[in-house]
Amino acid sequence: MLYSKKYIETFSFFVLFFSISIDAKLVNSDGSYETVPLEKDVVTLAVIQTGINSLQDYENPKVGLEENLDHMIEMGEKACAQNPKPDFLLFHEFPLTGYSSGSRTEKLKYTIQVPGPETEELGKLSKRCDAYLIFGSYATDADWPQHILSINAVLGRDGSLKKAYWKSRNIKRIYPDREIPTTTIEAVRDKYREKYGVDEEFPVLKTEFGNIAVSTVQGDPFIFAAFAMKGVEIMLRTATLFDESDVRAMSWSNNFYSAMANITLPLGGPYSDSGGKSIITAPNGDLLAKHPSTHEEGIITAQIPIGEFRNNRTIPHYALDMVQDIFSDYEQEIPMNHLDMDPNDLPETGEAMKDYFDNISRYLNK
Repeated sequence: MLYSKKYIETFSFFVLFFSISIDAKLVNSDGSYETVPLEKDVVTLAVIQTGINSLQDYENPKVGLEENLDHMIEMGEKACAQNPKPDFLLFHEFPLTGYSSGSRTEKLKYTIQVPGPETEELGKLSKRCDAYLIFGSYATDADWPQHILSINAVLGRDGSLKKAYWKSRNIKRIYPDREIPTTTIEAVRDKYREKYGVDEEFPVLKTEFGNIAVSTVQGDPFIFAAFAMKGVEIMLRTATLFDESDVRAMSWSNNFYSAMANITLPLGGPYSDSGGKSIITAPNGDLLAKHPSTHEEGIITAQIPIGEFRNNRTIPHYALDMVQDIFSDYEQEIPMNHLDMDPNDLPETGEAMKDYFDNISRYLNK
């Protein structure tokens, strides 16, 4: 019997996917989690709060990118000069590109590649500082044409790229007239798993300073519970505006240290009260550090007793067995893999994304 190429490719994918699902052990059943030995018992985390200069505001985006990069390096050097010297430098969601509006075609002009020239230059900073450097950015990838990605890059102490964290999912139905058009893992999950493996859906970077992960997700406790189940000890978060209660609650309910780096905003604007005030939180939800300003740049630091914290620690205790029946019956309004389509058909704007969501909604089209 002869089979079409498409049939063979589809069959091969499902064989691969099934084998991955069977073989992969994502969470240890005894409450333990994988680590590497710690280099020291106490580590220092620095959160760097800066303003944003959108590349969209420059006649030549390359000029804006160079200015933003220089400012990141300047602020990073200031953080590294502090005592004790930080082991982690956490920047916010868009220190290089700023936020851009408009159509997909327009936004694609204001992205970087990870790795790329900017990560190479920032890697030199992380090497000089002997620290991990984390920042978010709009990004593009030749393997995902026409997709706008929200990437958090982690640069190691040697200056190399250790991990590029895709955003897990976008918050939905928060705006009355539009949806966020960037591509997340959820939006193309099957292809993402096929390309990178199921373990990379919630990757934990095991470092000599503790197990870390990075996320731009907000208001979504399941995402952070998944990271915690996989052994996160320090959850690093990047934002363009955020709610303090979300960060503190996720630290408390998942028993991990956390930090949120936010942008600053000028006084008098429509969102000015939500700028700044970056924080670092303890596993009980207490504040370890908080920047006092919504509009002034600056650096906050906290020391994390990672050795003591790790001692006899297990993953959190969740009531998953109790709620499993309800969870199994629940259906997301917007299906998984909703942006797995011809790149030329991707919604051009946030408004077009909303129309698309309305058309595929499981709630609106029962």
